[in-house]
Amino acid sequence: MHGSEAFTQELILAMTKESYSHVTRIVCPASPYLLTAKALLCDSDVVLGAQNAEYRDQGAYTGEITMSMLDDCGCDYVLVGHSERRQHYGETDEVCALKVIAAQQQALLPVLCVGELLQERQQKQTLTVIEKQLAAVINHESVDVSKLVIAYEPVWAIGTGQTATPEQAQEVHAFIRQLIAGWKGEVATQLSILYGGSVKPDNAADLLSQPDIDGALVGGASLKASAFNAIAQAAQTHVENQS
Repeated sequence: MHGSEAFTQELILAMTKESYSHVTRIVCPASPYLLTAKALLCDSDVVLGAQNAEYRDQGAYTGEITMSMLDDCGCDYVLVGHSERRQHYGETDEVCALKVIAAQQQALLPVLCVGELLQERQQKQTLTVIEKQLAAVINHESVDVSKLVIAYEPVWAIGTGQTATPEQAQEVHAFIRQLIAGWKGEVATQLSILYGGSVKPDNAADLLSQPDIDGALVGGASLKASAFNAIAQAAQTHVENQS
């Protein structure tokens, strides 16, 4: 919940000055600026996403935005179950499943966010929490796992300046991939799993070098084009080094 129309324009124009051939960049502006963003992105390789949407398609739900509305606005992606939605608005695992289904029905790619609280990590419940959050969605009969992105965001590392070490993040990412492989088979090898939690230019390369970290869900650093572009460059360099 940042910015203004002028801020959105300035930020996106600065982001689109750069191009990265091996990196998919997605921007998710505040909903009032989706159409502004779409117009600015029309000649770039940056794609549009939204921060949230309702799972019902229409009706008397004043203030909500439907997945079909996002599709009308030109979105390709939508975040589902971000920790702040879970924390401040009481979104449950079951609601997240319904949102993933609704997004996929509109040909949007949902980015499902999962992660543990600090207390849960201290109590060594991280993997149990992650499994519960994922199971509600992945094992739903109407969810197509091949059309899903997962983002692991340890809640204790969001906006705090703390970051999971690359090894801590990799442990959870590997667990997620193995878990989904057990449920859904080979689709897990093609699944994109992003890390989110105080990703910055100075730690992006180390995080992205981990074998099961496929990208970053960037928070505060996305409010500065120079920082966001530096993270994208770290991803580009990593891909080039793997070639």
